[in-house]
Amino acid sequence: MTGRTAGEPAPGRRGRGRPSRTAAEAGPGARERILAAARGGFAEHGYDRTSVRAVARAAGVDAALVHHYFGTKERLFAAAIEVSFEPALGVHDVLAGDRDAIGERLARLFFGVWEDERTRAPLLAVMRSALTNETAAGVLRTFVLRRLLERIAEGLDVPDPTLRAELAASQMIGVALLRYVLGVEPLASVDAEEIVRRVAPTLQRHLTEH
Repeated sequence: MTGRTAGEPAPGRRGRGRPSRTAAEAGPGARERILAAARGGFAEHGYDRTSVRAVARAAGVDAALVHHYFGTKERLFAAAIEVSFEPALGVHDVLAGDRDAIGERLARLFFGVWEDERTRAPLLAVMRSALTNETAAGVLRTFVLRRLLERIAEGLDVPDPTLRAELAASQMIGVALLRYVLGVEPLASVDAEEIVRRVAPTLQRHLTEH
């Protein structure tokens, strides 16, 4: 064990995609700057219209450094939005407590992430991009369906957990699309508590009813 953190260049080795000495000297925090620039770019322009070079320019680094840390544009996209999904991956918090209130806990968790301005922009990026790009759609499926909802449904030990997860996802993503992406009124302006109150029973039904 060397103590080297994930994504940190291996000492003394220059492989494919390894940046030049000048780019490598971008210094501590370069990876975080790249991720921040990627989140902003993807949120504003979507997956197709955001290039690795544009992200590198915004982060103040060489494009080779972006490739070195993340390899491909797809992996950069996944890494850039992952931090926003992390609060929504608290499966244990959703499963803990009264089973009859799991729909409400899930609704509060999911829409709470959307209501937070710090995490909304990357979610907008993946949602907008997923409508037209299969790579972005795959990222959305991985984080929302596989890593969140399927784990919750399986934890409840109910029949057809994947179908239940997909039905719950259709409800949550549909509301998120209309409210946050398309801005459809009055849904876009109604208080978040009202959204939770109305959506929670549907989620409860999908996840727990036999």
